[in-house]
Amino acid sequence: MSELVDFHIHSNLSCDGDFSPAELIGFAREKDFRAISIADHDTVAAYPEAIALGREAGVEVIPGIEVTTVYGEREFHLLLPFVDWESPAITAIIDRQTRSRLEEAAERVDKIRKLGLALTWDEVLGKTGGAPPLGVKIAQILLEKPENVKNPVLEFFYRPKNRSAAPYLFYKEFFAEGKLACAAKKYIDLLEVLDEAGATGGVPVLSHPGAYFQQTTRDDLRALRKRGLAGLEVYTQYHTAEQVEKYLGLAGEFDLVPTAGSDFHGRIKPHVTFGTLREGRYWMVERLRELKGRAA
Repeated sequence: MSELVDFHIHSNLSCDGDFSPAELIGFAREKDFRAISIADHDTVAAYPEAIALGREAGVEVIPGIEVTTVYGEREFHLLLPFVDWESPAITAIIDRQTRSRLEEAAERVDKIRKLGLALTWDEVLGKTGGAPPLGVKIAQILLEKPENVKNPVLEFFYRPKNRSAAPYLFYKEFFAEGKLACAAKKYIDLLEVLDEAGATGGVPVLSHPGAYFQQTTRDDLRALRKRGLAGLEVYTQYHTAEQVEKYLGLAGEFDLVPTAGSDFHGRIKPHVTFGTLREGRYWMVERLRELKGRAA
């Protein structure tokens, strides 16, 4: 039996993913993964259906969510594998996040419109099914509109060499801190989510610590470990080989379970192909499950 595991995959229920839970499970079976976790942004809408679909396909689906938080004025993402999708604690977190992210997204769209770019709030909501859209998704919707192709402000993003990464390039140029369409982040505090993690049933694992917007330090991990952090996503498309070595060492130093997550979305991240991140092993699942058992 394969030992391959991916703890960090997004479905089309995540507002920025392209594939349904059923399709993702099919991919996992084709790529010989023993287990995956569909960890959508601030929603558990994939569950419980995804677990039943996985059981039918012979792929273990670990219930999960990726919670968007702030810590030290930076955006941090926290995975909660083994989350109880029906718990009042995770419902409260999701409700709060939904309100905050809709406000932030609406502010971004308003600022884009004031810059003379063609986009409406109704168009964004229509393309995301009413789910709170992330900045990269807003950028994707904007750049797919024919009315914007001839806008000289956007010429850079339509160049052939930039097209595949255009939504991310747009995010950095317009939505990043200090840029023209930046909106104040209103996410829940990371420490609050760590304090509530036990009540959600999830085991807290920090996503992509070396991501450009996160840049997690040793001091960060020391403090977060004291508040209940249990795992660290060491193997991810965000990390260079040097960062993998760095965070693997820090995981050992702070007794954190090292995990692997591709952060697969589909078109929005064309450089991330399903199944190419193959460092995840089933012992990681077993280690995290043991920690969940101790916290229960």
